[in-house]
Amino acid sequence: MASREEMADFLESAEKRAFKQAWYAVQNEDSALDIVQDSMMKLADRYPHAPAAELPLIFQRILQNTIRDFYRRSKARRFVSTLLSSLIPAREEDDSPDPLETLDVAADEAHSNPEQWCARKETAVLIESSLQLLPARQREAFLLRYWEGLDVAATARVMGCSEGSVKTHCSRANHTLAAILAQKGVTL
Repeated sequence: MASREEMADFLESAEKRAFKQAWYAVQNEDSALDIVQDSMMKLADRYPHAPAAELPLIFQRILQNTIRDFYRRSKARRFVSTLLSSLIPAREEDDSPDPLETLDVAADEAHSNPEQWCARKETAVLIESSLQLLPARQREAFLLRYWEGLDVAATARVMGCSEGSVKTHCSRANHTLAAILAQKGVTL
């Protein structure tokens, strides 16, 4: 059973990665923040007595379900707005998200070798933009396996699919990312 401190520590440690996952999924900073906040509230409200070791898997499942709920609501809103578009004048909105800073580098490291830091930063930006080109399920599997470090079985539970599907999604994501990055001149 996780104590309040363990729950708070877990949520603090998962916050940044969860935001990044949500942002990759919805491509909107405000929506991603809402998704992460809702997911954290659901975890704290519904699973206050869950063992600390199970919090990461439970949270990932809640986060992915909240992202899916976001898409369902968005689809319904688009449908209704399409039906009513002839009655409501269109407005132009600028919802382009600001690029996220992808590398957390200590200040002394950036100053000690700025050329290396710049090269790593450029590579991270290329990888981030390439991740956005992946289909949603491949991106989800890739992020859960390689970013969150979940094993195949845990990833399958979070995604609600078989372990074979996780392996297939990850393999396809790896091949697609490698091809995209190779076209841009990046070899890892």
